[in-house]
Amino acid sequence: MLRRLADAGLDAITQSLMRPRRLSFYPTLLALTLAAAGGCARTGTGSNTAASPSVSPPAGTPAQANALSEAERAAGWRLLFDGRTANGWRGYRQQAMPNGWRVADGTLTKDAGTGDILTTDQFGDFELVLDWRIGAGGNSGIFYRGTEEYDHVYWSAPEYQLLDDAAAPDGRNRLTSAASAYALYAAPAGIVRPAGEWNTTRIVARGARVEHWLNGQRVVQYELWSPDWEAKVKASKFGDWPNYGRAKRGHIAIQGDHNGVLALRNIKLRTLP
Repeated sequence: MLRRLADAGLDAITQSLMRPRRLSFYPTLLALTLAAAGGCARTGTGSNTAASPSVSPPAGTPAQANALSEAERAAGWRLLFDGRTANGWRGYRQQAMPNGWRVADGTLTKDAGTGDILTTDQFGDFELVLDWRIGAGGNSGIFYRGTEEYDHVYWSAPEYQLLDDAAAPDGRNRLTSAASAYALYAAPAGIVRPAGEWNTTRIVARGARVEHWLNGQRVVQYELWSPDWEAKVKASKFGDWPNYGRAKRGHIAIQGDHNGVLALRNIKLRTLP
């Protein structure tokens, strides 16, 4: 219909030019015609650029943040962060939250380097979903099946890297870039969003099998304790800690000891049979 309007407008201009009067009419008609033609171009099916990746929320996800839909509740999901308090979290090897972490505007956030935090509960096989936003040059991580047997959680727990790939030094190596299994399995480039924008992470751990997802795409999958994994661990710094990645059940933890802004929301988890 818009194309027909554009054609009709052009015909009208041609006919009017043959009758040179009421010149004030021409700018208005020309503007309408160009607007209609522009509308045709915008609504066309052809495009020279590929659609950018997008993330669709899971079916039944409520519009508000830090809430569960009835469908999610029925599927066994639980919130690990209620958007108002830090209940369910504490510092690594501490009973309280470290200074520097706070709840603000429905997010669990930090503005500078501080202590690592972890869930009070422990999980074995699980699916974890959360949104994260990192500042320019920021570096953090999500640890899973972590224990408190060592001085630092990363000595025991595998890490899903949270990073501003464009500005952080670790972004120069795919093994340490956003969504990688830190220092062991690389994640592809071009999926993480720029600093200051929200990303959605999903981690699935069932037995030895682990999957890392970023913004709706699976980017890493590996088998704990496999010959390939054992070789990679032995060749990395993690080989110094014999129990690295061995726990079959442990805490979810968030790295806080790097400088930079980090905000988290919609942290939800369900245990897997």
